[in-house]
Amino acid sequence: MTKSPNFLIIVADDLGWSDVGAFGSEINTPNLDALAKEGLRFTDFHTASACSPTRSMLLSGTDNHLAGLGQMAEFASRIHQWDGYPGYEGYLNWRVAALPEILKEKYDTIISGKWHLGLTKETSPSARGFEKVFSLLPGAGHHFKDYKPSDENYKESSDELKKLLPPLYMSGSEFVDADKELPEDFYSSDYFASKLINYLDEHYRKDKDKPFFAYLPFTAPHWPLQAPRHLIEKYKGKYNKGPDALRLSRLAKQETLGVYNSTTDGPPAEVSTDEEKQWSDMSEEEQKTSSRTMEVYAAMVEQLDRNVGNVIQYLKEKGEYDNTFVLFMSDNGAEGAILENKLLNGEKVSDLIRQRYNNTFDNLGNRNSFVWYGPRWALAATAPSKDSKFYISEGGIRCPLIVRFPPIIKNPGGISHDFTTVMDITPTVLELAGIRHPYPRYNERDVLPLRGKSWVNHLANGEPVYDEEVDFTGWELFGQRAVRRGPWKAIYVPKSNAFSVVTQKYKSGRGGDSKWRLYNVKEDCAESKDLSEERPDILRDLVNYWTLYVSETGLVPVVED
Repeated sequence: MTKSPNFLIIVADDLGWSDVGAFGSEINTPNLDALAKEGLRFTDFHTASACSPTRSMLLSGTDNHLAGLGQMAEFASRIHQWDGYPGYEGYLNWRVAALPEILKEKYDTIISGKWHLGLTKETSPSARGFEKVFSLLPGAGHHFKDYKPSDENYKESSDELKKLLPPLYMSGSEFVDADKELPEDFYSSDYFASKLINYLDEHYRKDKDKPFFAYLPFTAPHWPLQAPRHLIEKYKGKYNKGPDALRLSRLAKQETLGVYNSTTDGPPAEVSTDEEKQWSDMSEEEQKTSSRTMEVYAAMVEQLDRNVGNVIQYLKEKGEYDNTFVLFMSDNGAEGAILENKLLNGEKVSDLIRQRYNNTFDNLGNRNSFVWYGPRWALAATAPSKDSKFYISEGGIRCPLIVRFPPIIKNPGGISHDFTTVMDITPTVLELAGIRHPYPRYNERDVLPLRGKSWVNHLANGEPVYDEEVDFTGWELFGQRAVRRGPWKAIYVPKSNAFSVVTQKYKSGRGGDSKWRLYNVKEDCAESKDLSEERPDILRDLVNYWTLYVSETGLVPVVED
């Protein structure tokens, strides 16, 4: 490399494992598929099981329990068990040096999209090193400009729903009045991408001697499912056979593409959910409505892909595409929430939605609708793995990842089956940028070291990122625990506690049995065969590593009932 590389980090919100064509989808994603053809796909890439903890690890290079998101702030604030503990601040804390902070002396740092790492000016993107900022601060938002009924009878429900999706945007270091300042034709994916391109234009006018670090975290395809009408119509009838048929077709395509092999990876997980009727038990009207929600979802993914293509085309026109490290990922497994089960100030969200929105069939996906697609469509996307977002099993934490960077990737179109984590992104970027992490001091404060590992040697020559004999990785959210070393993964799911609080309020969910289970996830990606009795020695070792993980991260275990 003769000059410092640029970086473009793209994050999709709640995108499923197989929702991109290059990972098995029928959804039209030509731009992401082209990235995969020219770059490298990762099949064993792991995040947290929910979005803000993942983002804290991405931008810090360390564990979420150290970086401030030991639990999602939305849930920790209800339970209060973690009040006052370091690592549970609910925002990206000051014990970590954020990636844009480290880069900003050498790089022009840009964000356009979702933050979810703090809701105040003091914890906003501009406070953590981003110089060019347009950002949605909370965890989700309407994709069109916020719909506001004129009827005064709707005011109470509208105010309540704003607590679920507050339109809290920032431009630079100032808050944006979304009602007045967002354009009427606002659509999240379009606006975030176009704003990023505007910032890049400004970069090339004023800071062209600097390389750039651009962070493009979409809010699509997170609920509420809303998309341009012409794209929704494009998928009309595509999903009329239901989620189980979709799951089978995607699994077949995954095998063809080489991202899943039922012989070596093990058979896919069985679909197990009591949260939603089976397709065959639904009425014709219920099937029609359910398939329409998936059509809207597919349209959201295609529109996201189009906007990725717009940014890439801009880089090509500037002659910077091949000198830009491009990374695309999802922040957690597909979202299977049934929002009817979520309470807001004692009232069901579904009741508030019925008061405020028009969810008639012909209106689904429009700006004044509010809908989600449910667990069975999510499980179609996470297959062959088990479960979805919020679960510690592979369906909740194994995500699609594509990396394109011609200067060091020698096998374009290749597939990496090596274990990697979202914590690895910061050390990878820093090594490619030629910048050392500032541990133990940054900006007159003590900061923590990296826990992730650089991918540079892996991208260049296939060297393993993690040593199976030495390295281990832990996870914990909502009381669910997991630890992995090499192909072995131990999981502990409690019977009840914070996990039950989250799942009962947010989705029907289910508890576990408060026992450690053991799986070889390289041979059994569905985590279907518990080997704890066959290999108690390995389970014992992993539980010991879990104890070490707790001591290293300051994790505060959930108090079980």
